[in-house]
Amino acid sequence: MTDKAENTDGQSPHITSMLGVGFDAEDGEVRMTRGPNFALVGGSQETHAVMQETACKINEKLEKRGKRLQDASREEFLDVFREVTESVGGSWKGDT
Repeated sequence: MTDKAENTDGQSPHITSMLGVGFDAEDGEVRMTRGPNFALVGGSQETHAVMQETACKINEKLEKRGKRLQDASREEFLDVFREVTESVGGSWKGDT
């Protein structure tokens, strides 16, 4: 799906949930966290904690804007995501 793709109702697609996957666990632990609109799996203790903080802060920032994840546009979600990852020390540099 490209940025310009539309749903059958003519509206742009929306993000309805977040999935975080960490691959750096070396201690044999399997970490999983589920929230109202996110699921986080794997990662070291530190990585998993950062994913948890990121998901929660994204939801908080959207709530302050009076929105839920599924109400936010792709651009608004990415704006909030970048803002949050900068504040929690994330290393996300890409652009989807």
